[in-house]
Amino acid sequence: MEKFYNKDLNEIYDYFNSSEQGLTNKQIKINEKKYGKNIIKEKKQKSILKVFFEQFKDTLVIILIISAIISVFLNELESTIVIFVVLAINASLGTYQYQKAEKSLNALRNLSSPLSYVIRNNEVVKIKSYELVNGDIVIINTGDIISADGRIIEEESLEINESSLTGESVPIKKNNIIINDDNKEISDQKNMLFSGTFCTKGRAKYIVCNVGMETEIGKIAKKLNTIENKKTPLQISLDKFSKSLSIIIILICFIVFLINIYRQSKILDSLMFAVALAVAAIPEALSTIVTIVLAIGTEKMAKENAIIKDIKSVETLGCISVICSDKTGTLTTNKMIVKEVENYVPINKFKEQILLSTNYDNYQTTNNPTESALINYSKEYKNNKYKKIQEISFTSDRKLMTNLIELDNEKKIMFSKGGIDVLLDKCDYIENPTRRTLTNEIRKNILLKVNEYASIGRRIIGFAYKEINKNKISQSDEMSLIFTGFVTIMDPPREESKNAVSKCLRAGIKPIMLTGDYKNTAISIAKDIGIYNEGDIAISGKELEEITQRELEQKIDKISVYARLNPNQKIRIVDAWQTKNKVVAMTGDGVNDALALAKSDVSIAMGNGTEVAKDASSMILTDNNFNTIVNSISNGRKIYLNIQNAIRFLLSGNMAAIIIVLITSFFNLPIPFLAIHLLFINLLTDSFPAIAIGMQEYDNDLLNEKPRNKKSHLLSKKLILKIIFEGLLIFISCFAGYLKGLQVNIETARTMAFAILCLSRLFHSLNCATKESFMFVKKINKFIVLSLVIGILLINIVLFVPFFKELFVISDLDLSLIFSLYSYSLLPLIIIQMIKLFR
Repeated sequence: MEKFYNKDLNEIYDYFNSSEQGLTNKQIKINEKKYGKNIIKEKKQKSILKVFFEQFKDTLVIILIISAIISVFLNELESTIVIFVVLAINASLGTYQYQKAEKSLNALRNLSSPLSYVIRNNEVVKIKSYELVNGDIVIINTGDIISADGRIIEEESLEINESSLTGESVPIKKNNIIINDDNKEISDQKNMLFSGTFCTKGRAKYIVCNVGMETEIGKIAKKLNTIENKKTPLQISLDKFSKSLSIIIILICFIVFLINIYRQSKILDSLMFAVALAVAAIPEALSTIVTIVLAIGTEKMAKENAIIKDIKSVETLGCISVICSDKTGTLTTNKMIVKEVENYVPINKFKEQILLSTNYDNYQTTNNPTESALINYSKEYKNNKYKKIQEISFTSDRKLMTNLIELDNEKKIMFSKGGIDVLLDKCDYIENPTRRTLTNEIRKNILLKVNEYASIGRRIIGFAYKEINKNKISQSDEMSLIFTGFVTIMDPPREESKNAVSKCLRAGIKPIMLTGDYKNTAISIAKDIGIYNEGDIAISGKELEEITQRELEQKIDKISVYARLNPNQKIRIVDAWQTKNKVVAMTGDGVNDALALAKSDVSIAMGNGTEVAKDASSMILTDNNFNTIVNSISNGRKIYLNIQNAIRFLLSGNMAAIIIVLITSFFNLPIPFLAIHLLFINLLTDSFPAIAIGMQEYDNDLLNEKPRNKKSHLLSKKLILKIIFEGLLIFISCFAGYLKGLQVNIETARTMAFAILCLSRLFHSLNCATKESFMFVKKINKFIVLSLVIGILLINIVLFVPFFKELFVISDLDLSLIFSLYSYSLLPLIIIQMIKLFR
């Protein structure tokens, strides 16, 4: 890639066959053919139909489809309909989420200005931004978006907001001075303009040097195409679980099928029995329930200022062990304020001088954060008796600006402000409180205070004035000034940031500050809120560039602050943490953050950030607040725990059904369930309670626990043991009822087995809803109570209403059997609650 910031302008004109008069029509066509168009190319996206059918690749889904097809041939149309409805819902949800996620490159295109003013054939013309070509001469004014990368030809008081590329919120002073260096970062290329940035002040003319995919935005777009979407830990766990469960179910069904064939049963009957067992064993509603639980969780998080774009990434929040957070706007207020004041004249007079030194005539808040801070601090002294006659603008070389003000008595005064070292050199006097000579001793004491503030990262602005009998001034008049004091400017931490950082540390999460600001400023803020502590390291982008990736990995545990970073360096940091098997969350708001966001495990964009950052992220903070991230992590942990409990509820009940079918098969007993019984259990006593469990809140703070290991299986050893134990309890109750009913007849045995399995699973939802005994929980989820009441009501309708009794093949039950039915159903609940109580 050719560099242009270190080339002479005439050399650049010759390179693109251009001139100050702009390109000719012929050269426009040549340059467009040679260098390409000013558009961001999108990667070819999958069709909706293809995305939809890709949702059916899962092993568990394939087995369910096979079971559904077999059910058609066995005239079990109910099973077929249920299975395909569930799968269609899942596939639709997956397709919808995919469509929402694939917008990053479209957002990159939208960053370009729709229109640009260019000089062509020695005339100023207005064209659409995508028509710009290399060599075009572009004119920009305050408020314009830069539509292509280029070298400045001339400028007047030009300031550019490059936060979308560099992360630095303060506008950059630009110039047209050649830079004699072959290795300058974007933030240091003062004579270059970049696509996607915008002009906050002044005007300029520049020559286009790169368009489309060759711009800095384009480079990011190229890299975004190469970064693959990563599966979340929950997706990986569910994939592993699906494969394992599928293999087990296939083996069990095959064994049962062979046993029935061996007992000289009809092949068709044996096959039907095996399919019935598969329907009972496979929790076909599992993925739907997980999706619903995630969706409910994301809706709650949206109300708490965290919008989740990809619901499957919610569970990853619970694994986060590192948060790489921007400073400006996330940990801080993103609003500059005057912090410390050193005034040598009365404060009211000092504030008045500050106001008169600002470079905005109406003294209103502006896009320049420093000017806004000064205006907000002193705007109480706004007065129409002042009239600005002239302004000598601030430049990066002078580090000074001056306003010539006329008072109502026609007295004229120069008010100057700027870098304290430059300003002091132009002052001969100081008012303290009366005018006297600014001696070397006084100067030394002032600079000592200045250095103290500079060491903690404050931006320092000095103020001075002098009376003058002129209607027009020049830079030569900026001398023999009277120094009146200085103020420090800072972007203060949010009030809640310190508490949020404390929560992170308690939860085993390392918060890290990444900023485009200077190191001292970053360290100061990081210390205030607890990110930077004794023994920690702060490192600049330049220092980071000088160490190898291996060296970074060795010391990364101690680095808490990174300053002045470029996009590739952010990716290095994410890579280093991921090499250490950490789950990394990355915040960002600009184009420069998109690559690191895509690379991170949890990508978090700011609500006021660029569309590129938002579309490259899985989560958007509408309030740009670090505290919202911490709350989201707590919610993520809660959602994951609820998903585990929902799975525990489903599998323990399904396990009971599997065991009773296997036991009756091995002992040549009648099948304990009919197909319609299994469908009723799967649709009603499975889904609703499981969803209700997924909505449970917890009394204890989940941030008191360490992050979950991303390699840990969704079905942990502890959870598997719970499922086995609880499944056995439900089986014992169900089988006892089956045997009691079998003493009467087969229909009574099936009625008892069906009813007890339904009721015991409903009661079991109370066990799965909380860690503690539900008797000691402050508030049981009302949806669990509702699902319990509705479930019991429906089962009793099936047991005692004639029409449903006939449909479900239910036998009559006497009072002793009804008492046994409810006693056996409550037994697992009582035993598990007693264990929780004593524990």
